[in-house]
Amino acid sequence: MPTLPVRIDRAAATPLPAQLSAQVRALILNGTLTLDERLPSSRALAADLQVSRSVTETAYEQLLAEGWLATRHGSGTFVASRGLDSSTRRATPTNMSANKLVRLDSGTPFVDPRYRAGWRRAWREVSATTPPPGYDDPRGLLELRIALVERLARTRGLDVDPDDILITAGTTDGFRQLLAELPAGAIGVEDPGYRAAAATVRSVGRKLVDIPAAQPITQLAGVVAAYVTPAHQHPLGPVMSASDRLSLLNAARAAHALIIEDDYDSEFRYDVAPIPALTSLDRDRVVYLGTASKSVYPTLRVGWMVAPPALRDAIYERRLTTHAGASWPSQKALVTLLRDGWVDKVVRSARRLYAERAVLVADAMTPHATAVGPLAGMYSAWLLPEDRAVRARDAARKAGFDINLLSAYCRSSELTGLVVGFGGISDSELSGALTALTGALESCA
Repeated sequence: MPTLPVRIDRAAATPLPAQLSAQVRALILNGTLTLDERLPSSRALAADLQVSRSVTETAYEQLLAEGWLATRHGSGTFVASRGLDSSTRRATPTNMSANKLVRLDSGTPFVDPRYRAGWRRAWREVSATTPPPGYDDPRGLLELRIALVERLARTRGLDVDPDDILITAGTTDGFRQLLAELPAGAIGVEDPGYRAAAATVRSVGRKLVDIPAAQPITQLAGVVAAYVTPAHQHPLGPVMSASDRLSLLNAARAAHALIIEDDYDSEFRYDVAPIPALTSLDRDRVVYLGTASKSVYPTLRVGWMVAPPALRDAIYERRLTTHAGASWPSQKALVTLLRDGWVDKVVRSARRLYAERAVLVADAMTPHATAVGPLAGMYSAWLLPEDRAVRARDAARKAGFDINLLSAYCRSSELTGLVVGFGGISDSELSGALTALTGALESCA
């Protein structure tokens, strides 16, 4: 029986000293080992655990360096720090990981593991390339802007040249830079809508005006710009029709307002071809925001903006001073991923998977709720009374899954229901979440 409640797993990838130091650290944090408590000698602990003494010595040395332990000449090794109190202990990394839920959100994509070699190859190319000696071009890496010219023409119907494109650190970053150059005034955002967009408007001190989502927009009086998701309304899902697009553009012209098009996942239509970008109808009135977060990884933090010339030039001039651009390594990696066809392959693979999973979700949810939009993208929205939605959400959490309420995307809207994501999870996780949801909905029918 070891003199400390720790165990060593020789089959684990984590080195033995790291295993031991982590467990002793956790024992101090949770109060099992208390301040000034004496620990067994490294020799005695090594004998108890049947490991080399160098394992226990290395672990103790690490904890001494971190300040968790202290030595007293001739007396041994003692605990040198108090643990967390009970209220704080719940937030320790150990407890957080134990209670971590599988998130079925609307923004985490599926990236086919069969293509990991291409991802690694891109980063090897980055590592072999000498980065710029100073700050990069404020417009973004020229190679990437050239690659995006072809992609935007092919997939979004946009006829642009490299100088029309500004590279951003994602949609929210591009939106924030855009807001800094707009005239004073309120910003309209769809309701329900993208929560990060609403939070960004508030964060820069602008008034936020709710625009009813998935409805014709006939007037924009009182706002200087309106943020919309016409290709796949977030989070309801409908596509803005041709007549509604023209109505929106007419309203913008009448109010001298700008339209900000967030084209976040248009590549993931699987009923028809992707809908052309709204920006293709009026380059002078619409700013286009695109992102790699749904086709590659959100953490890549790369997006792009196509804006009217005067606005584009103003953002460029500000960037000359602020250096507010995407990271050079991420841009360089995306160049390789686009050049080698990796992004196209990942998108095709994900589109097939989403089409299959969308049907599974629809089959499970249709008896209990009403779908809002068409089958598209990596999530679907379902209308049902708030009390039933909350009960289903809570049952899913109890089973280990985090599913968003539709009301969490609303400000003045009173729509209620669930938004079920099915991108960045496994088939078994989706099955488990749907079982928990439908079980709860059946019990409260």
